[in-house]
Amino acid sequence: MPTIKDYNRYGKELENSLGLMTSPIAVKMLEKESDIPKDAIRPKKGEGYHLAQCQAFGMSRRERVAVAMLKEDNWCPGAVISYGLVPMPAESSGGHQANGEYFEYGKYIGILTAPLKKASFEPEAVIIYCDTNQLRIILLSLKPEERSLVKSNFFPFSCNNAVVPVILHGEYWINLPDPGEFARALTLPGEMMFSLPASKVATLVEGLKGTERFESGFAHESLMMRPDFPQPDLYKHVFESWGMDHE
Repeated sequence: MPTIKDYNRYGKELENSLGLMTSPIAVKMLEKESDIPKDAIRPKKGEGYHLAQCQAFGMSRRERVAVAMLKEDNWCPGAVISYGLVPMPAESSGGHQANGEYFEYGKYIGILTAPLKKASFEPEAVIIYCDTNQLRIILLSLKPEERSLVKSNFFPFSCNNAVVPVILHGEYWINLPDPGEFARALTLPGEMMFSLPASKVATLVEGLKGTERFESGFAHESLMMRPDFPQPDLYKHVFESWGMDHE
């Protein structure tokens, strides 16, 4: 089982191998206040302000700090509903929000995030903010049997599907950052959110190493716009088998 130091190393390797602009985020759901590290920022209690959860994600990935978000710290309904910090509104009864599942009310008191490479705790999930090319490389690095576990969401709240089903079901989730991510958390145009269970981080890191080692897929393609471009070996092989011109 990976140790905290292992997760810190995975965070550095993911950041370097993918060329990420910000740090992958370690995520842990909090059951009691004693689970909160002493170095974690407490927005309301320690700083006197409130945040949306996407802003806390932004602080962890850009400023490389740990942030503990309890009910009192929140300034957006998405996270407090999703993480079971408040009862589900009557109009959302039936076990699901419009865009996903939610944690049982009262199970957790909040959520803790930190840059994976510096986290002082074992995460339950990891969120990677990446561009579409980096996302493609991540997906191509997954084992074929893992690809059925990749789910996607395009609607608010992205703080829901980036965390809840990942922890509940051990799935991979691709999320389009919602309007709050863009307007309040300064998520860049072109950034996507890829979440995975902490138990699968080591496998992803190894998969990325394999992609680099064998130069498979499009991970190592350089930008070019020209006819008769250099063909990967797979292209050459199938074109030859079809009796077609090839490099």
